[in-house]
Amino acid sequence: MTIWLDPQEYDPVVVSTRLRVARNIREEVFPLYSTREQAQETADEIINAVDEKFPDGDYKLYRLREMENRERVRFMENHIISPGLLEQIDKGCFFMRDDERVTIMINEEDHIRLQTLLPGLDLLGGWELCSKIDDLLEEKLDFAYHTEYGYLTACPTNTGTGLRASVMLHLPGVTMTGHIGSIINALRKIGLTIRGLYGEGTEAVGDLYQVSNQLTLGESEEEIIEKLNRVVQQLIKREKSTRIYYVEKKETELEDKVYRSLGILRSARILSSKEAMKHISMVKLGSDIGILRDFRGSDLIRLMIWIKPGNVQVSEKRAMDKKERDKVRADLTREYFK
Repeated sequence: MTIWLDPQEYDPVVVSTRLRVARNIREEVFPLYSTREQAQETADEIINAVDEKFPDGDYKLYRLREMENRERVRFMENHIISPGLLEQIDKGCFFMRDDERVTIMINEEDHIRLQTLLPGLDLLGGWELCSKIDDLLEEKLDFAYHTEYGYLTACPTNTGTGLRASVMLHLPGVTMTGHIGSIINALRKIGLTIRGLYGEGTEAVGDLYQVSNQLTLGESEEEIIEKLNRVVQQLIKREKSTRIYYVEKKETELEDKVYRSLGILRSARILSSKEAMKHISMVKLGSDIGILRDFRGSDLIRLMIWIKPGNVQVSEKRAMDKKERDKVRADLTREYFK
């Protein structure tokens, strides 16, 4: 897994671009309020539409109730599905395209959450792909739409375009300055927000942040994307200038942080996911600015995903408690960084 993380498209600051639209079938009960039978009828309708519009076998269907929990969690950790879909085990399922760059989630908060996921910064490319698939599905499905309010969704903040555009950024420099809080406050004033690794309600770990639009009503898809792109470019510039500042003015302190993190990853016998992410982030920074030359940034991003709880358990082919996972995670990082 993590095929979508193409090393040829690696960027030192921008990890990924994600576009996600929410759609519902007209006059059918929202998933959070539907019975299991109603949800299944809606799912069958959507599955038939996907099978008809994409008959070449590029999309594989996964039903949550037929998967082990560690498998479900792994798909979330790899950013293929949302945390919200994991709350709908009895009702939810999803299609994943074989390149992992398109996911069609069924019966999450809304009947459909269509997601495109691309490495690096590519908001226009992501939206073009998302819009094309959305149009194909709408040829078969009668989406709930209001002439004044736009697409109708379970949560009012998604009504309108139904579009959530987000860019995942690696911001260790900005984080070290302690200015991330003021950035978050400034973005809120213009209708954007910074969230954690897996979106709303999640913590920012490994200096990874998702910048996204807050509202989908009152702005077109193009306006949402243009605003987000403009702000992301500013954040990239700020992160790069901060890294230059640390190299020029605080080189010894920065090298110390990088090598301390590398030492822990090479020696630790117990590592929590949060601690491992923190130290891998610092090693990635060291690699990106030339302090370390033995590691590739794209591989380190992939490692951040592989050491998450679901992935660790899948790699070991067994369920494990936290203590076991922390030990196996340390074993994995020692082997990787030896």
